[in-house]
Amino acid sequence: MAHRLIQIAVIGAGQGSALDTLAERVGELLAQSGATLICGGRGGVMLAASRGARRSGGLTVGILPGSGATTSVPNPELDVAIYTGLGQARNQLIVLSADALIAVGGGWGTLSEIALARKQGRTVILLEAGPITRPDGAGPDDPHLIHADSAEHAVRLALTAAGV
Repeated sequence: MAHRLIQIAVIGAGQGSALDTLAERVGELLAQSGATLICGGRGGVMLAASRGARRSGGLTVGILPGSGATTSVPNPELDVAIYTGLGQARNQLIVLSADALIAVGGGWGTLSEIALARKQGRTVILLEAGPITRPDGAGPDDPHLIHADSAEHAVRLALTAAGV
């Protein structure tokens, strides 16, 4: 049986923020571990994580919302750009392509990816991503929704969730 690369998605805000340095470190560590970085392919956390991964020799894949480079400008750090023409629905493809996800901060788009990931049984590591509780009121005791306190911790948890 052929060896398959581990794929970890890094999700977060599309505009640059103070968390970009943290996302870049996550990308570096994922690349150093041999994991493929999956992201939404745009700016902000996605660009920063891609930059870190690529600088460390990793493979970067962006799953973009538009139907081509004129409707969905990919970040310059991607090795592979996949144009979906799906808009925000592309979040489901990001989730399904990942063995685990790391959320670095984020907003509504990131929250939708977290919800889709949990619906699909994927583990999500929360790094500076605020408290998230289950909608059924059962509390934040989901064993597959894990808070990390550093980039190193987040990557270690994601790799463990991915079976490495």
